[in-house]
Amino acid sequence: MSRRCMITGKAPMSGNNVSHALNRTRRRFEPNISDVTLYSELLQKWVPVRISAAGKRTVEHKGGFDAFILGTAKTKLDEKLRVYKAQIEAASAAKK
Repeated sequence: MSRRCMITGKAPMSGNNVSHALNRTRRRFEPNISDVTLYSELLQKWVPVRISAAGKRTVEHKGGFDAFILGTAKTKLDEKLRVYKAQIEAASAAKK
């Protein structure tokens, strides 16, 4: 499983551990990724997503999963979320 947020694109970074004596050893900074399910009101189903803590706040700030997906360009979405974007757009058009 990749350690990449599907919402923000956050991925592991590399850097140094620096000791008190300024010895440097390489390390990885892992993003805070968790597996969650977000509810899509237009699709009326739960969508599984690998998302960071910052990604959760982003989705809530945008007004929920559907609003985030509709407001984000297709090219900026993760490949797995592009399928849901097409379904949500179709459901939104049918609702109007």
